[in-house]
This record gives sequence, structure tokens and C-alpha cells, in this order.
Amino acid sequence: MTSAAFDGPAAGRVDVHHHFTAPAWLDWAEERGVISREKLPWWTRWDLNAALELMDKAGISTSVMTVAMLGRLRERTERQESARVALRAAADVVESHPARFRFFTPVFLDDLELSQWSLEYGLDELGAVGVSTRTSMDGVYLGDETHDRLLKELNDRSAVVSTHPMEVPAGKGGVPGSTGLPGMPPFVCDFLVDTTRAAINLIKNGTLDRYPNLTFILPHGGGFLPYMATRLELFGGHLTPEIEPGRVRDYLHRFYFDTAGPMSPSATPTLLATVDPGHILFGTDWPPTPAQVIADITTPALDNDPVISDQQLQGINRENAVRLMPELAR
Repeated sequence: MTSAAFDGPAAGRVDVHHHFTAPAWLDWAEERGVISREKLPWWTRWDLNAALELMDKAGISTSVMTVAMLGRLRERTERQESARVALRAAADVVESHPARFRFFTPVFLDDLELSQWSLEYGLDELGAVGVSTRTSMDGVYLGDETHDRLLKELNDRSAVVSTHPMEVPAGKGGVPGSTGLPGMPPFVCDFLVDTTRAAINLIKNGTLDRYPNLTFILPHGGGFLPYMATRLELFGGHLTPEIEPGRVRDYLHRFYFDTAGPMSPSATPTLLATVDPGHILFGTDWPPTPAQVIADITTPALDNDPVISDQQLQGINRENAVRLMPELAR
């Protein structure tokens, strides 16, 4: 089965949530002792044939890759070379399969100079369709005043910013400063909290007002943000700075939300009631979410969700993403 076999609202899906750990980057990092391949999670074994097989099974015409670099590098020269290797590998995938793949170039919340280089190399030279960034880093959330120079540059470029949580404390009993629940992986709950906090930070710090040309994609249906929209309206005055209750819904309509994980009979009605259906994008979260789960469970559940109309599904699967990133239409 190929993606061409799908028709109607499911035709030509665009996946905006596809993790890419370049095999060439793994080779580079292992040679330098940055990582040990055998100690990395199984989902870091990105494989082109496996990616294309899943895409064909799920009717995905194009996947937008988020470029992963798993080493905890701190030295500027090494971090830049690490990013160069990973971005070049992503560009090579696009060049070999131009109709099937595109990519986001990363920006780094803790290094504005490295981010500037990544914009020039990834966007200007290699043709990325947007940027990716963490929702937080070292306890500092996206939208902090220290990010203003980067956000202004992105605003000047009218950039699409794909966000994702990473390395949220998982929690271990008795360890000072640990905020997670012992025994629970961070992707189950804490990732959703981190995304929600970042979105609220962008609202309360005025980022969305100061930079009107920016577009933020929130993963996993926006975490808990749609569910707690009314709480923001009721209690926004208790935040510092305050959030004006009457503007909460306007702010929520500035975000885009991907479908990786949240679409279900309980979650979908909340998402559709709270956000603009034209701002919902198809996302798989592959390969951390296994191919079998995507092909046999989450994608069929989306296609058969009784709350979503055919027109809305067509937008979610493809049209909303192409409207947001016209380069995907090629």
C-alpha cells in the first residue's frame, strides 16, 4: 500500500511531528565519545526504509523532520559541528526524496549566536521550512525575556516554530529539586505540563503581542492547554504578569496544535471546542511512538472520530499544514 492509495479526507497527509536522529550524526557523535549508540533509546535508530514504510501504510505523503542531537554538548564549536552534521544529513534525505520529506532547523534557547548560525545554515542555505525548539531548557521557558533577540529575528522571518519538551525531570524519591512522579516516564504526563507552561509563558510575557508574525506549533494537542482554557480566563489575574481574561481565546487561536497522542473520544471534543479547527495539524511522533501504534491505532482513530467532519479531517491531514507552510505543496 502506498500513500497514493488513500483518497478523500485522508489523502496526502502531512506529518509535522517526525523525529529524525541522523545515522550520520550517530556515527559522528560516537566517534567523538559523545554518545554510546547501544545506550541510546531504541527510537534513535532512524531508518529511511522504515520511515517510508510507515508513511505509505498511514497515507503520509510528506513528513517534516525535527532534527535531534542527543549529546549534551556545551562547547560552542563542537555544538555547531554537531548541528552541521545533523542538518546536512536531513538536507540529504530531502534531496533524495524531495516529495516525501522536509525539515525544521533547530534553535537553541541557551545560545543565541548558535541559533543565528542555524537559521542562516538551516533556513537560508539548506531550505528548512521552519525552526524547532524546546519548550524549556534548564528551567527557563520559551518566551523568557532572554529569548527576545532570537524571537525578534524569527518574527522578522515570519517563522513557523515547532516546539517540543525534552529532558523534563522524571522524579526520584528523595532527590532535592525533582518534580516528577517516581516510576513514571516524563512523556506520559510531564511533557504535557512542560508544553502547557511554555504556551502560558508566551501569553503572559506578551510574546504573542510583541511578535505577531510568529507561529508556534504545540505538540501533543497542546498538552493541557485546551482543557484548562477556562481556568486561565478565571484565574489569569493571579499570574504575574496578569493575563486579561477576555483575550485568552484570542491567544489560543494564535497557536497550532498537532494530533500526536491527544485525539480520542474524550480529548477531541475539547480540542475542537477550544481552538480553531484550521489550526490542528496531523502528527505521528514517530519513531518514539511505534509504527504499529500509528498505523493500526492512532491514525484510524483520527480518521473515524465521529466528532470530526470530513472537511475538518481534510484540513487536519493536509490542508492546514500546506496553508501554514506552502513549501510542502511541491
